Amino acid sequence: MSTLRDALRELPDAVFADLLESEEAYLLVIDMPGVTEETIDIDVTDGRLQIEARREKDVPMEFDYLSEERSLFLDAELPLPPDSTGSGAEATVSRGVLEITLPKRSAAPDQSIPIKGR
Repeated sequence: MSTLRDALRELPDAVFADLLESEEAYLLVIDMPGVTEETIDIDVTDGRLQIEARREKDVPMEFDYLSEERSLFLDAELPLPPDSTGSGAEATVSRGVLEITLPKRSAAPDQSIPIKGR
């Protein structure tokens, strides 16, 4: 698990993430304001969790940016803990919070993870 925990520290400063563990699974919680189930893709390939997301920003026409710190894209590739798997993984996104549940098992087949809105 330490490789995933270390990889989370490498995410951009504007991305906040928590990693939780139970006896059956890991839960990765990432704050991603503006991201919806239509604007995110999550895959598990070769023991790595790949997250590609883009957020929408609505800027009123009468305003121009003086400073823009909120990135529009997140492209992250994170190592899975050795005892986790993409098989049976689930993800939800609600109110800008992405939750990915990764079951603990011995094999980690490649799989695309479906995302559900709440």
